[in-house]
Amino acid sequence: MRNKESWKPSKFVYTAGKLTASRDPKEVGAGSRLIVDLVAAFYDRNLKHHAAGKLLDLGCGKVPLYAAYRDLVTDNVCVDWDSSWHKSEHLDYELDLTKTLPFANNEFDTIILSDVLEHIPVPEQLWNEMARLLSPNGKIILNVPFYYWLHEEPHDYYRYTEFALRRFVQMAGLRLVLLEPIGGAPEVIADIFAKNVLRLPTWGRSLALAAQWVTSGFVRTKLGKKVSDATARSFPFGYFLIAEKPR
Repeated sequence: MRNKESWKPSKFVYTAGKLTASRDPKEVGAGSRLIVDLVAAFYDRNLKHHAAGKLLDLGCGKVPLYAAYRDLVTDNVCVDWDSSWHKSEHLDYELDLTKTLPFANNEFDTIILSDVLEHIPVPEQLWNEMARLLSPNGKIILNVPFYYWLHEEPHDYYRYTEFALRRFVQMAGLRLVLLEPIGGAPEVIADIFAKNVLRLPTWGRSLALAAQWVTSGFVRTKLGKKVSDATARSFPFGYFLIAEKPR
């Protein structure tokens, strides 16, 4: 990673020792705080158990997860599109992620792909490349949205079911370690409401934040968690996945 000394938190920040969404509206919009908080929690729980060795951060933008994995790995290589919306001084390479990547077989122990797969027009090619680049027992750690608005248009191509994600893992010759939905119907409803109510003058932002705050509190209750878990299979907000390359 270039210019490590000038890196600053962006999308994700640590609050009271936990990884959360930034409260800076320039980094995380008022209508996206809930989903980013949920995604942050998954990385916070799982990186410490699965990130190791030399790490490849694909589609990394401003490298928002750097603080979460920097003490777990020996090195990190940062890659993004040359046309990325999230220009960064930390990139090692600007590359087309739909083509062969200029790295050796088995070079990386960990690959991060956070909120990227939906923007890849030829996903099978990238999965095959990631499998090639992973060392034996190396892991891919990724998240994707599902019930979520169009973003970074026109480069927003797909929404993947759990069955599509399982198929990608199998076809790439990898082993599925973890596949979990990120949230369910309460979170989806709150996100849709928040993103649309933002259009209202004066009260839009406050209503958007309030809806997400109430929903976040609700799904932490026993009843709320039960509702979220019960609906997550049919109405997933997104998915978090870890896959491993067999020896």
